[in-house]
Amino acid sequence: MTELCERSPSTDDLSREPWRDVPREEAQWMRPHLPALVESMVEGVRRHVPEYARPDDPVYTEVMRVAATRGMGHFIQLIADPDASFKEVHQVFFDIGYGEAMEGRSLEHLQNALRIASRTAWRYLSREADRLQKPRELAISLTEVNFAYLDLLASAAAQGYARARERTAGEREQRRARLLGLLLSDPPAPADVLAEQANLAGWALPERLAVIVLLPRPGSGGEGPAGLPPFLLSGLDRGRPCLVMPDPDRPGGTGRLTASLGGWTGAVGPPVPTAQAGVSLHWAHRTLDLMADGRDLVADGKPSPPGPGKLVHADRHVPGLLLQEGRTLAEAAARRRLAPLAAVGPHRGARLAATLLECLKHGFNATDAAEALCVHPQTVRYRLAQLHELFDYDFEDPAVRLELMLLLPVWLRDHPDGEQA
Repeated sequence: MTELCERSPSTDDLSREPWRDVPREEAQWMRPHLPALVESMVEGVRRHVPEYARPDDPVYTEVMRVAATRGMGHFIQLIADPDASFKEVHQVFFDIGYGEAMEGRSLEHLQNALRIASRTAWRYLSREADRLQKPRELAISLTEVNFAYLDLLASAAAQGYARARERTAGEREQRRARLLGLLLSDPPAPADVLAEQANLAGWALPERLAVIVLLPRPGSGGEGPAGLPPFLLSGLDRGRPCLVMPDPDRPGGTGRLTASLGGWTGAVGPPVPTAQAGVSLHWAHRTLDLMADGRDLVADGKPSPPGPGKLVHADRHVPGLLLQEGRTLAEAAARRRLAPLAAVGPHRGARLAATLLECLKHGFNATDAAEALCVHPQTVRYRLAQLHELFDYDFEDPAVRLELMLLLPVWLRDHPDGEQA
C-alpha cells in the first residue's frame, strides 16, 4: 500500500483540500460499498430527522437516495482524482437547497440531514477501514476529508436556499406592488380581483384602510423609508412614496408607524372602505400639496403650520382642504361677499374681519371672542356694531355663518394686515 503523505508535526495544518492527502488507490476498496453506504445514509436521515421521515412518499425517499449516491460517489471520486470537477455535485445540492426553500422548509432541517448523513458515512467507512486493518493515519485523513466535504455540500445547499428565498421575496414584492396598484386604481379594481391578488401577495385584505403619502427626500431616488413593517403596502404614486395602512381606526392607529416614519414628512388620507382607497389617496396628495407649498392648514379652527418630520391627517383639516379644492371660487366669493371690509381700508378691515371670525367661532360670545383676540369685550361689541352697519345682510343668520366661516380665512390670507388685528 502506498504510504500516506508525510506531515511534519511542527508544520501540520488543516488542508483546504484534504482529499489530496489520501492515497488515490484507497478509493478502490470504497467503491464496492457505495450502494450499501447510500442505503445506510438514507436510513440514518429518516430515523434521526423527523422532517424527512416520509415512509409513504417513495418519490421523496428516492430523491434522498439520488442525493446520497451523487454525493458519496463524488466523495470517492475526489480521492481517486483530487482534480475531479465539483460542478455537477454542487448543482445537485444547490437544487436541493433551492427546493427546500420553495417547499417552505427550514434550512436548519436540511443542514441537520447533511450532518446525519455525513456521520453515518464516516462511521461506515471507519468500520470498514478497521476491518481491512488500514493504518490509523488513514482514519484521521478520512475524518478531515469528511468534514471538508460536508462543508462544501452544505455551502452549495445554502446558496440554493438563499437564491430561492431571494426569488420568493422578489415575487412577493412584485405581487404586493401589483396589489397596491389595483387598490389605488381609478376606477377601483373588482373585489374578486383584489381578493385574489391579496391572497397571492400574502396580505390580508382589510375592511378599511388609509393611504399615506410622503414627501420625497433629496437624494433618496424617490424611495420611501426602509424597514417598514409587513402589514404596510408600499410603493410610489406620482413620484411620491405611498403607503397603505390596514385598519387605521383600530386602537393605536397611525401611532404604530411612529418608529418606521420618524423624520418623514407626510399626509394621511381619511380612513375609507377598501373599495374607496383612491379617495384616501386623493386627499393625502392634496394635503401634502398644501404642506409642500408651505401653507398653514387649519385644525380645530386654529392654524396648523406644516413642518418637517410631521404626519398630517387630512380629515382633521377639512375646511382648509375644501377651500383649496375650490380656491378660485372661494377667493371670488370672498371678494364679493366681504367687499365692505376692503372698502374701509386694510388695517380697519383686517381688524373687523378677525373680530367677525372669532365671534362666529365662539357663537357671538363677546367675552370668549375678546379673550381669543386679546382685547376688551367692549371692543368686540363696538366692532360688531360697526360690522352690522357695514353689511346689508345678517351675518348672525345660521344660514350665513358657515359661508362666512369658510370665506373669512380666505379673505384674511389675502390681506396680510389681518395678522395685526
